Amino acid sequence: MDTANQRIVNIYTEANPNPKSLKFVVDFMLLPEAENLDFASLSDADKCPLAIDLFKFNFVKRVFIAANFVTITKDDAAEWTEISPILKTFIKGFLEEGKPLLIGEIEVANLENEPDVVTKIKVLLDEYVRPAVEQDGGAITFHSFVDGIVKVNLKGSCSGCPSSTVTLKAGIENLLKRMVPEVQEVVAEGV
Repeated sequence: MDTANQRIVNIYTEANPNPKSLKFVVDFMLLPEAENLDFASLSDADKCPLAIDLFKFNFVKRVFIAANFVTITKDDAAEWTEISPILKTFIKGFLEEGKPLLIGEIEVANLENEPDVVTKIKVLLDEYVRPAVEQDGGAITFHSFVDGIVKVNLKGSCSGCPSSTVTLKAGIENLLKRMVPEVQEVVAEGV
């Protein structure tokens, strides 16, 4: 590789409420805002070379990529003090080599013809909730709205986090109920 054109990547880690996950933050955007990739296993990661390579570490159990960070969830046996320097060096090297993050296109949902209440819910999630959740190395996406119940998907460090239920009920549900009268409850899908 031509070292004159090699990108120098600065990377640091941030803890989050989930003790099994750690956020690896880089100094540039990996994905466009509001887009994310969540891989619960190697078989899910077929279009993401970085995730495929990270799953080769036997202690990596989940890989989540959004904005300018990668959140990794580890198994119970591994200790962050031992594995975070290894993962940090690996991610830095992968990005500095200029390898592609994705092979193929990211699917984008078709938002035409959705009810106004769904649009309101999505706007609130994107503007008020998503930035806070991303601070902790996770993501929240809208799943559905049926009979007053909003279903959301929690990804990254939020998936399996002990405090995610409290955040969901005390924070997100209260916000949506207050701002969108049609909302009666918020639940996490597939957690």
